[in-house]
Amino acid sequence: MASRIQAMTGVDQSETVAFLTRQAGAPPVETHISFLFLGRDTVWKLKKAVRLPFLDFTRLEDRHHFCKRELELNAPAAPGLYRDVVPIVRLRDGSVAIGGAGEVVDWVVRMARVPADDFLDVRAAASGLSPSLLDQIADAVAAWHMSLPPVLGLRPDMEAITQGNVPSALGAGLPETEVLAWRDATLGGLRTLAAWRDARAAGGLVRRCHGDLHLGNLCLWRGRPTLFDALEFDEALGNIDVAYDLAFLLMDLEHRLDRAAANRVLNRYVARTGDADLVAGLPVFLSIRAMVRAHVEARSGHPGRVGGYLTAAARYLEPHPRVVIAIGGLPGTGKSTLARALAPSLGAAPGALVLRSDEIRKRQHGAEPEQRLPRSAYTEEKSAAVFNELARLVEVAARGGQTVIADATFLDLAHRSLIEAAAARAGVKFLGIWLSAAQEVLERRIDARSGDASDATVEVLRAAVRNNPGPVDWHAVVTVDGAAAQIQVSALANCIISSHIVS
Repeated sequence: MASRIQAMTGVDQSETVAFLTRQAGAPPVETHISFLFLGRDTVWKLKKAVRLPFLDFTRLEDRHHFCKRELELNAPAAPGLYRDVVPIVRLRDGSVAIGGAGEVVDWVVRMARVPADDFLDVRAAASGLSPSLLDQIADAVAAWHMSLPPVLGLRPDMEAITQGNVPSALGAGLPETEVLAWRDATLGGLRTLAAWRDARAAGGLVRRCHGDLHLGNLCLWRGRPTLFDALEFDEALGNIDVAYDLAFLLMDLEHRLDRAAANRVLNRYVARTGDADLVAGLPVFLSIRAMVRAHVEARSGHPGRVGGYLTAAARYLEPHPRVVIAIGGLPGTGKSTLARALAPSLGAAPGALVLRSDEIRKRQHGAEPEQRLPRSAYTEEKSAAVFNELARLVEVAARGGQTVIADATFLDLAHRSLIEAAAARAGVKFLGIWLSAAQEVLERRIDARSGDASDATVEVLRAAVRNNPGPVDWHAVVTVDGAAAQIQVSALANCIISSHIVS
């Protein structure tokens, strides 16, 4: 490859490549813009001296600049994984070395070595990703996004990004009719989102994001999911709405695993950030990300993977019916279990947004979702704040075009009215579901809980039983355990999808 680069650009990196190959003890792993030399505990990343439509690394000073930019962007998210930027120099005897006095012939980013099985795309392909790991991934992305300062006064030019994908897609051999139809539909969707995009920018949700956030750029580092390899060479592709950044991960999860994985990450991300408003942009953002992946796969020599991404790019833009569903019941009736099981099959990709009162309460108290709160967090006044926020987020997400599931006990009939009113204001139909089970079953379920956002104890359950209003005018469902539970969920989902409620 070094000889091909020299033939195209006149830049000879062959000596550096040979030297780093000896350092690593093996030939490099190549991407379209980098050589990665994998040593025993160190990785040296050399930027190829290539000129492509979207970057130019042919000048030494530019490779140095972008090495430093890569370190600057990635080191905060991955402390210890990114070490430094070091020169490859020519010594007095004519040989080359890492660092020292001499003429600089190139620059490398020096990183720690990560075991191959700890890259999350590899792990996903080998054994999938557990619910716990999916939650940790969402937590890592949410924490990173929340740590970033807003880029004020900037409205990302998503139209230019869309148009820029057309020559790339056509150059990669994708069908012109499909690509142009996608372009027109995407530009139309962006026009519809004009006011939303302006509000997002004004609200500080445009930030210098990762820019290339798929599973291949997430790894386990020091036991935790960690973002790395942020896009360093194009600020227009990096200064984006956090929703567009997240959309690449959601699209990748759906394609590599399934919609349930993407839905879980979406819902955990919103639980941590409170950004229910992002769902309005997901259809267009997911579609753009799928088109990007389609032409990247075509250029990478993987034609068998292109069709799925191209189909997804069109499918994400299709309209979907909406409904607001409230799932209530005593503690232990399985509200969250049912909501999570129903969500992937309802509404636009990657499925319904689940808004839990328990998670809102934790967020309002600055606590982790699984962190237990004192009883003082459950006063009438604080519960009113929780349900007012729940109703607000339900309306925001439903107006944004997504099916929403509100998950709470709803023992107070006024709380039910809040959600029904939110659905009405959003112009969306409403369905209330009331779950029940025998008290001894509920107590057994609560005793068996661990790692959940609910703070309910058996004592809380027994107090709630005395004030249980029952379903009133909501649809009553007796929940079951074991294998029958999945049958029950499937039947309920099919009923919701096929009924007049979402027609």
